[in-house]
Amino acid sequence: MSQVYERVALIGLGLIAGSMGLAMKAHGLAGEVVGTARSKETRDVAVGLGLCDRVTETAAEAVKDADLIVLAVPVGAMGPLAAEIAPHLKPGATVTDVGSVKKNVVEAVAPHLPESVHFVPGHPLAGTEHSGPHAGFATLFENRWCLLITDAGCDADAVAKLRTLWEGMGANVEEMDADHHDLVLAVTSHTPHLIAYTMVGVADDLRRVTDSEVIKYSAAGFRDFTRIAASDPTMWRDVFLTNKEATLEILGRFTEELFALQRAIRTGDGEQLFDYFTRTRAIRRGIIEAGQDTEAPDFGRGTSRK
Repeated sequence: MSQVYERVALIGLGLIAGSMGLAMKAHGLAGEVVGTARSKETRDVAVGLGLCDRVTETAAEAVKDADLIVLAVPVGAMGPLAAEIAPHLKPGATVTDVGSVKKNVVEAVAPHLPESVHFVPGHPLAGTEHSGPHAGFATLFENRWCLLITDAGCDADAVAKLRTLWEGMGANVEEMDADHHDLVLAVTSHTPHLIAYTMVGVADDLRRVTDSEVIKYSAAGFRDFTRIAASDPTMWRDVFLTNKEATLEILGRFTEELFALQRAIRTGDGEQLFDYFTRTRAIRRGIIEAGQDTEAPDFGRGTSRK
């Protein structure tokens, strides 16, 4: 693939940004990848792993003369970060982000950016339970979706160029408006994570079950809950605080469904349970058929870095 951007700046060097750096270098999509992170330890690790061509101490240094700036920090930090880098942005540059919430990010970031800069919010639907610079790998985005938010008057050429970058890293790209994104993600990601955290917390609270028994006798369902609940706590705290309305709406729907299942169990309504599980099982099959997971016992995650 040919070069898309001359210089790309990655602000934050965790799983997503680290994987972007490796993918861009592997496919020749950027002339130079510059990175930075608040922690000196993270910056040193990024240098050692070759996630970037160059690592700077500050975000202001990283964005200098960059054609694309990627904000890859927790969503609660994006507003202050945008204010910090705004005076140093090159006219005509594109700013994007990889946050899991979009409406709040648009409201927090856009007011700080100069009119000469294009803002195209984004969200790659890819990740693992691991975080930090060590977690990145070049194939993370292959056959995964990346959503670009284009309802905020985005420049068409800037959107097209960013789409080309994501497609060059192996992603499928779709455009969406911010409100719809946040509702969809509340269903597919945010609420499932909250339920996983809650289930693991319930197990921890059951003093009748010892810690060793929870670990020793973990069945597949609980193991999946613990995998999801191992995700970065700072990121998920910010997600729930910035996507309140959509998450609470879906949690309300979830509670209604849960009460209906409780009633079916209590009254011995096996037909309702069977019909419900049959319908939900079909959704899992649809995910596999769409190529977004596999039927392997480890759900394909054990081989995702190869």
